[in-house]
Amino acid sequence: MTDGARDQARDEVVALDRSHPGGRSSPTPPGTVVVLPLHGLPEVREGADLAGLLVDAAGQVGGLRDGDVLVVSSKVVSKAWGLREPAGEGREALVLRHARRVVAERRTTTGTTRIVEAEAGPVMAAAGLDASNTGPDGGVLVLPADPDRAAADLRAEVVALAGIRRLGLVLSDTAGRPWRAGQTDLALGAAGVCVLDDLRSAVDADGRPLAVTARAVADEIAAAADLVKGKVAQVPAALLRGLDDVVPSADAGAPPGARSLVRTGPGDWFALGHREAVRAALGAPPATAAAAAVGVPAAGPEGEPERGDRAVRLALLGHEGARVHGSPASGYAVHAHDPVLAGRVAARLEVALVGEDVSATVEVIPTPGG
Repeated sequence: MTDGARDQARDEVVALDRSHPGGRSSPTPPGTVVVLPLHGLPEVREGADLAGLLVDAAGQVGGLRDGDVLVVSSKVVSKAWGLREPAGEGREALVLRHARRVVAERRTTTGTTRIVEAEAGPVMAAAGLDASNTGPDGGVLVLPADPDRAAADLRAEVVALAGIRRLGLVLSDTAGRPWRAGQTDLALGAAGVCVLDDLRSAVDADGRPLAVTARAVADEIAAAADLVKGKVAQVPAALLRGLDDVVPSADAGAPPGARSLVRTGPGDWFALGHREAVRAALGAPPATAAAAAVGVPAAGPEGEPERGDRAVRLALLGHEGARVHGSPASGYAVHAHDPVLAGRVAARLEVALVGEDVSATVEVIPTPGG
Protein backbone atom coordinates (compact mmCIF):
# COMPACT_ATOMS: atom_id res chain seq x y z
CA MET A 1 0.00 0.00 0.00
CA THR A 2 1.39 3.45 -0.93
CA ASP A 3 1.67 6.26 1.62
CA GLY A 4 -1.15 8.13 -0.13
CA ALA A 5 -3.48 5.12 -0.08
CA ARG A 6 -2.64 4.42 3.56
CA ASP A 7 -3.40 8.02 4.55
CA GLN A 8 -6.67 7.92 2.61
CA ALA A 9 -7.71 4.69 4.35
CA ARG A 10 -6.91 6.19 7.75
CA ASP A 11 -8.94 9.30 6.96
CA GLU A 12 -11.87 7.16 5.85
CA VAL A 13 -11.77 5.24 9.13
CA VAL A 14 -11.80 8.43 11.16
CA ALA A 15 -14.68 9.80 9.11
CA LEU A 16 -16.70 6.61 9.39
CA ASP A 17 -15.97 5.95 13.06
CA ARG A 18 -17.25 9.24 14.43
CA SER A 19 -18.33 7.66 17.71
CA HIS A 20 -14.70 7.11 18.71
CA PRO A 21 -13.56 9.55 21.43
CA GLY A 22 -12.12 12.63 19.81
CA GLY A 23 -14.01 12.02 16.60
CA ARG A 24 -14.39 14.98 14.31
CA SER A 25 -18.12 14.82 13.79
CA SER A 26 -21.38 13.69 15.38
CA PRO A 27 -21.76 10.04 16.48
CA THR A 28 -22.76 7.49 13.88
CA PRO A 29 -26.30 6.07 14.11
CA PRO A 30 -26.71 3.14 16.53
CA GLY A 31 -26.09 -0.20 14.87
CA THR A 32 -23.51 1.11 12.40
CA VAL A 33 -20.84 -1.45 11.54
CA VAL A 34 -17.65 -0.53 9.70
CA VAL A 35 -15.93 -3.24 7.62
CA LEU A 36 -12.30 -2.50 6.74
CA PRO A 37 -10.03 -4.55 4.49
CA LEU A 38 -6.53 -5.09 5.89
CA HIS A 39 -4.15 -4.37 3.04
CA GLY A 40 -0.43 -4.86 2.94
CA LEU A 41 -0.07 -8.45 4.16
CA PRO A 42 2.72 -10.19 2.26
CA GLU A 43 2.55 -13.72 0.91
CA VAL A 44 2.37 -15.82 4.06
CA ARG A 45 4.91 -18.64 4.26
CA GLU A 46 5.27 -21.46 6.76
CA GLY A 47 6.57 -20.17 10.09
CA ALA A 48 5.46 -16.57 9.46
CA ASP A 49 4.49 -14.40 12.44
CA LEU A 50 0.86 -14.15 11.35
CA ALA A 51 -0.23 -12.29 14.48
CA GLY A 52 2.46 -9.65 13.92
CA LEU A 53 1.49 -9.28 10.27
CA LEU A 54 -2.17 -8.75 11.23
CA VAL A 55 -1.37 -6.18 13.90
CA ASP A 56 0.87 -4.29 11.48
CA ALA A 57 -1.83 -4.32 8.79
CA ALA A 58 -4.43 -3.08 11.29
CA GLY A 59 -2.04 -0.25 12.19
CA GLN A 60 -2.53 1.15 8.70
CA VAL A 61 -6.19 1.82 9.53
CA GLY A 62 -5.74 3.15 13.04
CA GLY A 63 -4.86 -0.03 14.92
CA LEU A 64 -6.93 -2.55 16.85
CA ARG A 65 -9.26 -1.42 19.65
CA ASP A 66 -11.17 -3.20 22.37
CA GLY A 67 -14.44 -4.49 20.92
CA ASP A 68 -13.11 -5.02 17.39
CA VAL A 69 -13.63 -8.26 15.48
CA LEU A 70 -10.84 -9.54 13.27
CA VAL A 71 -11.78 -11.92 10.43
CA VAL A 72 -8.93 -13.96 8.99
CA SER A 73 -9.08 -16.36 6.07
CA SER A 74 -8.29 -19.87 7.26
CA LYS A 75 -6.05 -20.19 4.22
CA VAL A 76 -3.36 -17.91 5.67
CA VAL A 77 -3.46 -19.86 8.94
CA SER A 78 -2.91 -23.07 6.98
CA LYS A 79 -0.01 -21.43 5.16
CA ALA A 80 1.62 -20.08 8.34
CA TRP A 81 1.25 -23.41 10.15
CA GLY A 82 2.40 -25.49 7.20
CA LEU A 83 -0.88 -27.39 6.89
CA ARG A 84 -0.24 -28.83 3.44
CA GLU A 85 -0.53 -32.13 1.67
CA PRO A 86 1.51 -33.11 -1.39
CA ALA A 87 -0.46 -32.69 -4.58
CA GLY A 88 0.74 -36.04 -5.92
CA GLU A 89 -1.39 -38.19 -3.61
CA GLY A 90 -4.59 -37.55 -5.55
CA ARG A 91 -7.33 -35.17 -4.60
CA GLU A 92 -10.06 -37.77 -4.07
CA ALA A 93 -7.90 -39.75 -1.63
CA LEU A 94 -7.00 -36.56 0.25
CA VAL A 95 -10.64 -35.57 0.58
CA LEU A 96 -11.57 -38.94 2.06
CA ARG A 97 -8.63 -38.81 4.46
CA HIS A 98 -9.76 -35.42 5.81
CA ALA A 99 -13.46 -36.35 6.01
CA ARG A 100 -15.49 -37.88 8.82
CA ARG A 101 -18.22 -39.08 6.45
CA VAL A 102 -19.45 -38.56 2.89
CA VAL A 103 -22.80 -36.79 2.49
CA ALA A 104 -23.09 -36.78 -1.30
CA GLU A 105 -20.97 -37.52 -4.32
CA ARG A 106 -21.23 -36.74 -8.02
CA ARG A 107 -19.19 -37.76 -11.03
CA THR A 108 -17.56 -34.93 -13.01
CA THR A 109 -15.24 -34.71 -16.00
CA THR A 110 -12.25 -34.45 -13.63
CA GLY A 111 -13.21 -37.17 -11.12
CA THR A 112 -15.67 -37.49 -8.25
CA THR A 113 -16.69 -34.41 -6.27
CA ARG A 114 -17.81 -35.14 -2.71
CA ILE A 115 -19.69 -33.16 -0.10
CA VAL A 116 -18.35 -34.36 3.24
CA GLU A 117 -18.41 -33.67 6.94
CA ALA A 118 -14.88 -32.35 7.17
CA GLU A 119 -12.50 -33.30 9.94
CA ALA A 120 -12.51 -29.58 10.76
CA GLY A 121 -16.26 -29.70 11.50
CA PRO A 122 -18.50 -28.21 8.78
CA VAL A 123 -20.21 -30.08 5.96
CA MET A 124 -18.61 -28.76 2.80
CA ALA A 125 -17.23 -29.68 -0.60
CA ALA A 126 -13.92 -31.54 -0.73
CA ALA A 127 -13.31 -31.26 3.06
CA GLY A 128 -12.19 -27.66 2.54
CA LEU A 129 -9.02 -28.71 0.68
CA ASP A 130 -7.72 -25.82 -1.39
CA ALA A 131 -5.34 -25.99 -4.33
CA SER A 132 -5.73 -22.34 -5.44
CA ASN A 133 -3.49 -19.46 -4.39
CA THR A 134 -1.32 -21.83 -2.37
CA GLY A 135 1.78 -19.70 -2.86
CA PRO A 136 5.25 -20.80 -3.96
CA ASP A 137 5.24 -23.81 -1.61
CA GLY A 138 2.57 -25.49 -3.75
CA GLY A 139 0.71 -28.60 -2.64
CA VAL A 140 -2.82 -28.62 -1.28
CA LEU A 141 -3.78 -26.56 1.76
CA VAL A 142 -5.85 -28.32 4.44
CA LEU A 143 -7.93 -26.85 7.23
CA PRO A 144 -6.86 -26.86 10.89
CA ALA A 145 -8.27 -29.97 12.57
CA ASP A 146 -9.52 -27.82 15.47
CA PRO A 147 -10.42 -24.41 13.99
CA ASP A 148 -11.70 -23.00 17.30
CA ARG A 149 -8.39 -23.80 18.98
CA ALA A 150 -6.56 -22.23 16.04
CA ALA A 151 -8.69 -19.09 16.39
CA ALA A 152 -8.08 -18.95 20.14
CA ASP A 153 -4.31 -19.35 19.76
CA LEU A 154 -4.09 -16.66 17.07
CA ARG A 155 -6.34 -14.33 19.07
CA ALA A 156 -4.13 -14.69 22.15
CA GLU A 157 -1.06 -13.70 20.13
CA VAL A 158 -2.83 -10.71 18.52
CA VAL A 159 -4.20 -9.47 21.86
CA ALA A 160 -0.77 -9.64 23.45
CA LEU A 161 0.88 -7.73 20.60
CA ALA A 162 -1.87 -5.10 20.28
CA GLY A 163 -2.10 -4.46 24.02
CA ILE A 164 -5.89 -4.86 24.15
CA ARG A 165 -8.17 -7.21 26.11
CA ARG A 166 -11.44 -7.49 24.22
CA LEU A 167 -11.11 -8.83 20.68
CA GLY A 168 -13.22 -11.21 18.64
CA LEU A 169 -11.48 -13.35 16.07
CA VAL A 170 -13.17 -15.40 13.34
CA LEU A 171 -11.43 -17.81 11.00
CA SER A 172 -13.43 -17.81 7.78
CA ASP A 173 -13.73 -20.26 4.93
CA THR A 174 -15.83 -20.43 1.78
CA ALA A 175 -18.66 -22.93 1.38
CA GLY A 176 -21.81 -23.53 -0.61
CA ARG A 177 -25.27 -23.75 0.95
CA PRO A 178 -28.15 -26.17 0.34
CA TRP A 179 -30.81 -24.78 -2.01
CA ARG A 180 -28.75 -21.65 -2.82
CA ALA A 181 -26.46 -21.02 -5.78
CA GLY A 182 -22.97 -19.65 -5.23
CA GLN A 183 -20.67 -19.64 -2.22
CA THR A 184 -20.27 -17.41 0.80
CA ASP A 185 -17.90 -17.24 3.74
CA LEU A 186 -18.78 -18.84 7.05
CA ALA A 187 -17.13 -19.03 10.46
CA LEU A 188 -14.86 -22.06 10.48
CA GLY A 189 -13.43 -21.17 13.89
CA ALA A 190 -14.11 -18.42 16.41
CA ALA A 191 -12.74 -17.09 19.69
CA GLY A 192 -13.74 -14.14 21.87
CA VAL A 193 -17.00 -13.56 20.01
CA CYS A 194 -20.59 -14.73 20.53
CA VAL A 195 -21.27 -17.02 17.59
CA LEU A 196 -25.05 -17.39 18.05
CA ASP A 197 -27.75 -14.91 19.07
CA ASP A 198 -30.49 -17.21 20.36
CA LEU A 199 -33.79 -15.29 20.37
CA ARG A 200 -36.08 -18.25 21.03
CA SER A 201 -37.08 -16.98 24.47
CA ALA A 202 -37.85 -13.46 23.20
CA VAL A 203 -40.84 -11.93 21.41
CA ASP A 204 -41.09 -10.13 18.10
CA ALA A 205 -42.15 -6.52 17.54
CA ASP A 206 -45.80 -7.60 17.72
CA GLY A 207 -45.34 -9.43 21.00
CA ARG A 208 -45.46 -12.91 19.48
CA PRO A 209 -43.05 -15.49 20.93
CA LEU A 210 -40.04 -16.41 18.80
CA ALA A 211 -39.86 -20.20 18.58
CA VAL A 212 -37.03 -20.89 16.12
CA THR A 213 -35.08 -17.66 15.53
CA ALA A 214 -31.37 -17.95 16.29
CA ARG A 215 -28.99 -15.70 14.33
CA ALA A 216 -25.69 -17.25 13.26
CA VAL A 217 -23.75 -14.11 14.17
CA ALA A 218 -20.30 -15.52 13.45
CA ASP A 219 -21.37 -16.60 9.96
CA GLU A 220 -22.86 -13.14 9.33
CA ILE A 221 -19.56 -11.57 10.41
CA ALA A 222 -17.56 -13.85 8.11
CA ALA A 223 -19.85 -13.09 5.16
CA ALA A 224 -19.71 -9.34 5.76
CA ALA A 225 -15.91 -9.43 5.89
CA ASP A 226 -15.77 -11.30 2.58
CA LEU A 227 -17.29 -8.27 0.86
CA VAL A 228 -13.95 -6.48 1.28
CA LYS A 229 -11.52 -9.39 1.07
CA GLY A 230 -11.18 -12.49 -1.08
CA LYS A 231 -9.01 -14.57 -3.39
CA VAL A 232 -9.01 -12.19 -6.34
CA ALA A 233 -8.26 -9.07 -4.28
CA GLN A 234 -5.61 -11.01 -2.28
CA VAL A 235 -6.85 -9.46 0.96
CA PRO A 236 -6.96 -12.30 3.51
CA ALA A 237 -8.23 -10.35 6.54
CA ALA A 238 -10.72 -7.68 7.51
CA LEU A 239 -11.55 -5.64 10.60
CA LEU A 240 -15.13 -5.09 11.77
CA ARG A 241 -15.87 -2.24 14.15
CA GLY A 242 -19.19 -1.53 15.86
CA LEU A 243 -19.93 -5.03 17.16
CA ASP A 244 -19.16 -4.43 20.82
CA ASP A 245 -22.34 -6.25 21.87
CA VAL A 246 -21.06 -9.58 20.51
CA VAL A 247 -17.54 -9.28 21.98
CA PRO A 248 -17.82 -10.23 25.65
CA SER A 249 -15.57 -8.80 28.34
CA ALA A 250 -12.29 -10.51 29.07
CA ASP A 251 -13.66 -11.65 32.45
CA ALA A 252 -16.86 -13.21 31.06
CA GLY A 253 -15.29 -16.53 30.12
CA ALA A 254 -14.78 -17.97 26.68
CA PRO A 255 -18.01 -18.23 24.62
CA PRO A 256 -18.67 -21.36 22.55
CA GLY A 257 -16.71 -21.59 19.32
CA ALA A 258 -17.88 -22.00 15.74
CA ARG A 259 -18.08 -25.77 16.02
CA SER A 260 -21.24 -25.25 18.08
CA LEU A 261 -22.89 -23.98 14.87
CA VAL A 262 -22.31 -27.26 13.04
CA ARG A 263 -25.53 -29.27 12.86
CA THR A 264 -24.75 -32.99 12.81
CA GLY A 265 -26.12 -36.05 14.58
CA PRO A 266 -29.80 -36.10 15.66
CA GLY A 267 -30.30 -32.46 14.68
CA ASP A 268 -29.20 -33.05 11.09
CA TRP A 269 -32.26 -33.48 8.89
CA PHE A 270 -30.15 -33.83 5.75
CA ALA A 271 -27.41 -36.27 6.73
CA LEU A 272 -27.27 -37.66 3.18
CA GLY A 273 -28.23 -36.46 -0.26
CA HIS A 274 -31.55 -37.92 -1.43
CA ARG A 275 -29.88 -40.27 -3.90
CA GLU A 276 -27.20 -41.25 -1.40
CA ALA A 277 -29.86 -42.06 1.21
CA VAL A 278 -31.60 -44.48 -1.17
CA ARG A 279 -28.33 -45.99 -2.36
CA ALA A 280 -27.08 -46.45 1.22
CA ALA A 281 -30.35 -48.15 2.22
CA LEU A 282 -29.90 -50.59 -0.67
CA GLY A 283 -26.29 -51.41 0.20
CA ALA A 284 -24.20 -48.83 -1.70
CA PRO A 285 -23.19 -46.02 0.72
CA PRO A 286 -21.21 -43.15 -0.83
CA ALA A 287 -17.46 -43.54 -1.31
CA THR A 288 -17.54 -47.35 -1.17
CA ALA A 289 -16.64 -50.06 -3.64
CA ALA A 290 -20.32 -50.93 -3.93
CA ALA A 291 -21.16 -47.34 -4.88
CA ALA A 292 -18.44 -47.36 -7.53
CA ALA A 293 -19.71 -50.70 -8.91
CA VAL A 294 -23.25 -49.40 -9.20
CA GLY A 295 -22.02 -46.11 -10.68
CA VAL A 296 -21.89 -42.60 -9.19
CA PRO A 297 -24.48 -40.11 -10.47
CA ALA A 298 -23.14 -37.31 -12.63
CA ALA A 299 -23.06 -33.70 -11.48
CA GLY A 300 -24.73 -32.61 -14.71
CA PRO A 301 -27.91 -33.76 -16.47
CA GLU A 302 -28.26 -37.46 -17.35
CA GLY A 303 -30.81 -39.19 -19.55
CA GLU A 304 -33.41 -41.56 -18.11
CA PRO A 305 -31.82 -44.65 -19.74
CA GLU A 306 -28.52 -44.05 -17.93
CA ARG A 307 -30.27 -43.40 -14.62
CA GLY A 308 -32.45 -46.44 -15.16
CA ASP A 309 -29.43 -48.68 -15.84
CA ARG A 310 -27.85 -47.48 -12.60
CA ALA A 311 -31.05 -48.25 -10.69
CA VAL A 312 -31.02 -51.78 -12.13
CA ARG A 313 -27.43 -52.34 -11.00
CA LEU A 314 -28.35 -51.10 -7.54
CA ALA A 315 -31.41 -53.36 -7.35
CA LEU A 316 -29.33 -56.40 -8.33
CA LEU A 317 -26.50 -55.58 -5.90
CA GLY A 318 -25.99 -58.64 -3.68
CA HIS A 319 -28.88 -60.52 -5.30
CA GLU A 320 -27.26 -62.95 -7.70
CA GLY A 321 -29.59 -65.20 -9.62
CA ALA A 322 -32.00 -62.52 -10.77
CA ARG A 323 -32.12 -60.71 -14.09
CA VAL A 324 -33.77 -57.47 -15.15
CA HIS A 325 -34.77 -56.46 -18.67
CA GLY A 326 -36.40 -53.34 -20.00
CA SER A 327 -36.09 -49.56 -20.04
CA PRO A 328 -37.82 -46.51 -18.52
CA ALA A 329 -39.97 -46.21 -21.63
CA SER A 330 -41.13 -49.87 -21.79
CA GLY A 331 -40.96 -50.73 -18.10
CA TYR A 332 -38.83 -53.33 -16.36
CA ALA A 333 -39.31 -57.08 -15.95
CA VAL A 334 -37.60 -59.07 -13.21
CA HIS A 335 -36.78 -62.75 -13.81
CA ALA A 336 -35.60 -65.33 -11.26
CA HIS A 337 -36.15 -69.04 -10.58
CA ASP A 338 -36.85 -68.16 -6.94
CA PRO A 339 -40.07 -66.12 -6.75
CA VAL A 340 -39.02 -64.65 -3.39
CA LEU A 341 -35.75 -63.43 -4.92
CA ALA A 342 -37.65 -61.97 -7.87
CA GLY A 343 -40.02 -60.15 -5.54
CA ARG A 344 -37.15 -58.74 -3.48
CA VAL A 345 -35.34 -57.45 -6.56
CA ALA A 346 -38.55 -55.94 -7.94
CA ALA A 347 -39.17 -54.10 -4.67
CA ARG A 348 -35.56 -52.89 -4.59
CA LEU A 349 -35.83 -51.73 -8.19
CA GLU A 350 -38.95 -49.69 -7.49
CA VAL A 351 -37.10 -47.89 -4.69
CA ALA A 352 -33.92 -47.46 -6.75
CA LEU A 353 -35.88 -45.93 -9.63
CA VAL A 354 -37.48 -43.39 -7.29
CA GLY A 355 -33.99 -42.52 -6.02
CA GLU A 356 -32.94 -41.84 -9.62
CA ASP A 357 -36.10 -39.82 -10.38
CA VAL A 358 -37.18 -42.36 -12.99
CA SER A 359 -40.87 -43.20 -13.49
CA ALA A 360 -41.29 -46.72 -14.84
CA THR A 361 -43.31 -49.84 -14.21
CA VAL A 362 -41.79 -52.94 -12.61
CA GLU A 363 -43.26 -56.44 -12.87
CA VAL A 364 -42.13 -59.94 -11.95
CA ILE A 365 -42.09 -62.44 -14.82
CA PRO A 366 -42.40 -66.07 -13.71
CA THR A 367 -39.47 -68.19 -14.86
CA PRO A 368 -40.32 -71.65 -16.18
CA GLY A 369 -39.31 -74.27 -13.64
CA GLY A 370 -39.33 -71.69 -10.82
